[in-house]
Amino acid sequence: MKIKASPPRAPTLEDVARAAGLSAMTVSRALNVPQQVRAQTLARVMEAVRATGYIPNALAGGLASRRSRLIAVVVPQINNAMFVDTIQALNDEMVRQGYQMLLCVSGYQAESEAEIVATLLSRRPDGIILTGIHHTPALKKMVLQAALPVVEIWDMTPTPIDMLVGFSHQQVGAEVGDYLIQRGYRKPALLWADDARAAQRRQGLEARLRRQQIAIVAQIAVPLPASMQGGRDAFAALDDAAVDVVVCSSDTIAQGALIEAEARGRRVPQDVAVMGFGDLAFAAAHRPAITTVRIDRQAIGQQAVRALLARLAGDAVPQPVTDIGFEIIQRDSA
Repeated sequence: MKIKASPPRAPTLEDVARAAGLSAMTVSRALNVPQQVRAQTLARVMEAVRATGYIPNALAGGLASRRSRLIAVVVPQINNAMFVDTIQALNDEMVRQGYQMLLCVSGYQAESEAEIVATLLSRRPDGIILTGIHHTPALKKMVLQAALPVVEIWDMTPTPIDMLVGFSHQQVGAEVGDYLIQRGYRKPALLWADDARAAQRRQGLEARLRRQQIAIVAQIAVPLPASMQGGRDAFAALDDAAVDVVVCSSDTIAQGALIEAEARGRRVPQDVAVMGFGDLAFAAAHRPAITTVRIDRQAIGQQAVRALLARLAGDAVPQPVTDIGFEIIQRDSA
């Protein structure tokens, strides 16, 4: 008869106590409130932890102190270079302050974001960082009832759920419109991804162009997630329309548009100019270098964590809304 092997058992607190020759109560105290234990005893406990491979239950300890040392972060994508620098800055600042990031990806669906936040709250994070300001009523109700500090990022509103670090997408669009007007462009086309923040930029751009009686010649939708191939396909869909500038909702789309323009024998910027958004790492190195809008993505992450941890520490946050601004970077493509 074949005897079925028992699955391996995770080391317990009692295993650590036996290895250290101490009581389970003493071991528990050493792990949860080490400042109350003699240094010699603490050293014995930590040696036993290493020997047994025991993993302390951080959640249980956190419940006792009402702190999990976890910050929940929800972003729409992790394969979008636009958010990568912000995510890294969030993580680096959290680690520096003794916290860890619990990262989740929601896509661009508000309902999915609400479901994710419900799950995250069951993990008892100390705070939440959300991307954008467009959330379902159910999500807002959940986070308000949880009474946790919340920071929304990558957007702008005078009435955030709690705190906000970002910039005005509508104002970005308006200033891009001013730039196009000043440069003498009068036949613009848009290659645009359909997400809420990009839509705000488009609205600001269109409103500014209307004031000068400039009409959008063509507008091509780029499917999410935005990609270089999506930019190529969108530029191809213009079908040699009589446009003098192509404005893209991201540098990734702009890069694809530039490649397709070259493939079609269209000179940039002589035949058609191209403008992006984000000032991603490749924008300056591309040939032609991409004219774009620079966002301090690292500052968004750093300031979001600092605001959240200040609130956790009981410190006053005099400015719950932080506008980091933006800058139009003129290069060769437009």
